[in-house]
Amino acid sequence: MIALVLAIVTLLPMTALAEPVMDSRAVQAQATRTAPLTIDEVLARIELTHPLLQAAGAERTKARAKILKALGAWEPKFHNNLEAERYETWNLTTAPVSGLTCTAPCPPLQPQRLMAGFNDSKLEVGHPWGFKVNGGLRQGFGDRGTLVFSSIPDLQGFDRMQQFIIGGSFKLLRGLMINEEYAEYQQAELSGPQAEIKVAQKRQDLYLAGAVQYWDWQVAVKQAEIVKRALAVAEDRLVQVEGLAKGGRVAPLDVVEANQEVQKRREAAIAAQRKVEYEQYKLSLFLWEQNEPVTPRQEWAPEFQGETPLPTADEIATYKVEAKEDRPEVRDLYIEAKMNNIDIKLAKNKLLPKLDFDGHPADAATDWIVGVGYTWGIHFEVPLFQRGARGKIMGAEVQQQQLALKQQYAEQQVNLDVDNWLSAIVRSRDRVKAASEALRLAKTLEEGERKRFNMGATTVLFVNLRERNVVESAYQLYRAQADYAVARGGMLWARGVLAKPWPTESLAKYGNPITAAGTYGFQKPGRD
Repeated sequence: MIALVLAIVTLLPMTALAEPVMDSRAVQAQATRTAPLTIDEVLARIELTHPLLQAAGAERTKARAKILKALGAWEPKFHNNLEAERYETWNLTTAPVSGLTCTAPCPPLQPQRLMAGFNDSKLEVGHPWGFKVNGGLRQGFGDRGTLVFSSIPDLQGFDRMQQFIIGGSFKLLRGLMINEEYAEYQQAELSGPQAEIKVAQKRQDLYLAGAVQYWDWQVAVKQAEIVKRALAVAEDRLVQVEGLAKGGRVAPLDVVEANQEVQKRREAAIAAQRKVEYEQYKLSLFLWEQNEPVTPRQEWAPEFQGETPLPTADEIATYKVEAKEDRPEVRDLYIEAKMNNIDIKLAKNKLLPKLDFDGHPADAATDWIVGVGYTWGIHFEVPLFQRGARGKIMGAEVQQQQLALKQQYAEQQVNLDVDNWLSAIVRSRDRVKAASEALRLAKTLEEGERKRFNMGATTVLFVNLRERNVVESAYQLYRAQADYAVARGGMLWARGVLAKPWPTESLAKYGNPITAAGTYGFQKPGRD
């Protein structure tokens, strides 16, 4: 028992030390930071380090994998075939000869039992248009009886038992220039641009979500600051009122009123601080460093930016044209339409009869030995009702109509997005002006009410009401300023600007643009 207690006492310090240890360099860098956190840095860090953007980059590798898989249909293939047969012959011209197939004189009608065979080594190459060709060398072998009368019909090799062989197959109607393998390859080639669209979609969503969260955090910090200042004013007034009450200048009830106001504002300050912590934790999911989210500090919050000029009517028209070209949602529909056109072309090709030509060296060993060199054939096949082909065409054409309607809707939605965010910019700008004026008037009333209180012409209750009005007006101003910033960011989103990588000069301030998360999945030098 004593030994157990000693062991526990010995291990307790070690357990206390076994806590998670953060990288001291990262901690020191964030602890000593004095520069404000800008929206440019937030978006740059998303492009550089966000894991979801890096995960979306894996679509590029998947696209290359699809192309490799499709190319496997025409990959050169090496074939080696070995054929051997045992056969009998009653041919009088090849009757057994004494000393060749039998030791004694043989009856002329006695069957010969011979063995013959060959080994084919050839290379086969396919083409997307629907034909395959092969060529190689055939080496014959057999017993002495076979070698006596074996015959190479043509293309004799390096000796009398070798033959150069060629062959191939050709699709003359169905499958010519368009077939399942070639259609798969064409669609696989489109998967590359489609992967870039998926990355752009994820980048656009992360940029917008990160920007909105940044401004929500900024609002929470500014609102917490105004609440803390109001709490400090209430605490000072409580001290003042307590002194006046001791001198008999105010009623004791005013002390209770001032104390109650302090408690209310303290509760509001605690709630505001909790709001700041909540928003900063959410914002940390967009700020990654060394594979860990970085929680921003409250003192990093900058002031809101001022007003910017509104875009002109010509600029709005240009924005709408650019949005139709740059928005990932619209571009993805264009890619799907191209893929569907390939399906339609393939389905229409299925209406043609199947007419295949095939030619290759004779595969039977005995046929080759007696001089039958090649086998040629044409295969013709046609469905009587063409139900399968007509069904595929119908399905592909319906899909084409659906995509056309989706494209029409997406293009109109893009136009409305631009108009919507323009309206948001205008209205939020007007709200900022009105809220600024309301805050100015509220502060004027607050100062006047304080002077009246110092002169004894009013009570603490009215002073508190004026100060609450100032806090509420400041709340509304900060919210309007944040909405104005969100509206400007929303206009960039509607134009498709956020779908593009953040400028390299900004990325270079916070990391290495070459290893950015947004570039993950690009093909590196060498073969896949």
